[in-house]
Amino acid sequence: MVRRRGVMPSARWSPADYNRLEAAITAGARVAVLRQGGELVVVPRRLGMRGGREMIEALHPATGEIVTFMLDEIDGVEVVA
Repeated sequence: MVRRRGVMPSARWSPADYNRLEAAITAGARVAVLRQGGELVVVPRRLGMRGGREMIEALHPATGEIVTFMLDEIDGVEVVA
């Protein structure tokens, strides 16, 4: 496995983490994505694969822009109530 500096494999995501994210996708709930010291609140639309890596495709609620996050680049995800 080739590992880029500062990138953790998505294996660090627990089943509970995936369950929370999947529940947010199903409910259309907003989540705060934490990465590179910043936070962005988005509405996740789907989980998928791109180039052999897991990703979240999300909608930015203010702009309507589709944003893609690679799971191995995310520091954390929190469901916003």
